Amino acid sequence: MNFIAWLIIFCEIAFWFVILLGLVTRYILNQQTLGLFFLALTPIIDLILIITTVVDLMNGATAEMPHAIAAVYISISLVFGKSMINWADDRFRYYVMKQGSKPYKLDGLDYSKNYAKSWLKHLLSYIIGTGILHLVVYLINDKSRTEAMDGVIHIWTIVIIIDLIICISYFVWPPKRN
Repeated sequence: MNFIAWLIIFCEIAFWFVILLGLVTRYILNQQTLGLFFLALTPIIDLILIITTVVDLMNGATAEMPHAIAAVYISISLVFGKSMINWADDRFRYYVMKQGSKPYKLDGLDYSKNYAKSWLKHLLSYIIGTGILHLVVYLINDKSRTEAMDGVIHIWTIVIIIDLIICISYFVWPPKRN
């Protein structure tokens, strides 16, 4: 496994670590400002991945699958990052601190609408991510060094279409509460 792949794994672990550290600091240690500081470190983690990937490619590395996945990771983190932090915050507050209302599961049309919003976020991350991938292909300008980018674009296109079909199906057959 190459360095970028290991860096992606590190960044994912670091992302959840700083979120957990921020929540523990905010709620258990009662340090609101320090907790916010830790939560604000999440974009720094993305920046480390972006810079390292760009430097690796600019130094002549062949754009492999981990480089492409880095673009996917970054775009998903940009679009879904805040909602992932809010999701973790709600659950930490309820399950660990025993405060607030229990996070509820949506069903029916509410679930369908929420899934549609999530699909639109997925579409935005797809646009950003494939934009990054196309930019890398353009800048490197050597098909033999960017085949992995094209492969990820094709796979992600299939995934976004399948996700759209699932989204539409939830409006046709809304999920019912168990």
